[in-house]
Amino acid sequence: MRYSGRDFNDDEIQWLNAQIAQDPDLTRTILSRRFCEQFGWKKSNGTLKDVSCRVALLRMEEDHLLTLPARRMHPRPARFLIKRTLFGEPRAAITKPAGSFQLSLDVVTQHSSGLWNELIDRYHYLGYQTLPGAQLRYLVRDEEDIIACLGFGAPAWKVASRDRFIGWTTAQREGHLHLVVNNARFLIMPWVRSHNLGSRILSLVQHSLGDDWEQVYHVRPVLLETFVEQRRFTGAVYKASNWLCVGETTGRGKKSRSTRPLIPIKTVWLFPLHRHFRSILCGRAGRS
Repeated sequence: MRYSGRDFNDDEIQWLNAQIAQDPDLTRTILSRRFCEQFGWKKSNGTLKDVSCRVALLRMEEDHLLTLPARRMHPRPARFLIKRTLFGEPRAAITKPAGSFQLSLDVVTQHSSGLWNELIDRYHYLGYQTLPGAQLRYLVRDEEDIIACLGFGAPAWKVASRDRFIGWTTAQREGHLHLVVNNARFLIMPWVRSHNLGSRILSLVQHSLGDDWEQVYHVRPVLLETFVEQRRFTGAVYKASNWLCVGETTGRGKKSRSTRPLIPIKTVWLFPLHRHFRSILCGRAGRS
């Protein structure tokens, strides 16, 4: 039985059921961490794959292999409770040629996380949402001024046009999906107006992300993806940065059984970080 890219055998399913039966105070989080520790399910950097494990446990319950402990609800702060600060207030308009910006990238740390969250929540049309799984966030500066925010996180599990473009099998996708990174947020501050600035920023990030991601997660991604909402944007900034438009989403969402679009259709854009990305993702070559 395969869940979250891992094969589970009968002994492991029995172990999970025994843990649930013998511990009435067991939570889903504790169960997933126990399993990862017991059976050595870890990321390449040595940390537990407990998020993937929790997803697997939910799928097992859907398949009637076990009954998880009741979900314990923990109140989470609402979006409007994200702290507002003077650092996030609108600034005077910045209008100058893209080439005159002195661009630099700051990887978001615990110290700057609140500001990134605030800026995204204030000025990005999707607002702030926690990025899933492994992630890197950037603040882009022009000298001392923050002019843009970017967020990168876990890729989509399945995308027909992307998967056709790569040419991998289901097993290859499940085994190598961690080498794909999703550009989930890209925001240029609304008071910054400069033609071609977006492509300059993307170019800077494209050259830095591989090293930054590897330093944090000890894995070097070989492909970037992003999804551009058609009714809002053309994707011109990605095209100018040499990303490839490989198709579009169906608009049906992850779990919908409808044959008609229920959510906005998005174009699918990819950017290879390695010239042999296909061979690597399909497990046919080394990474020289």
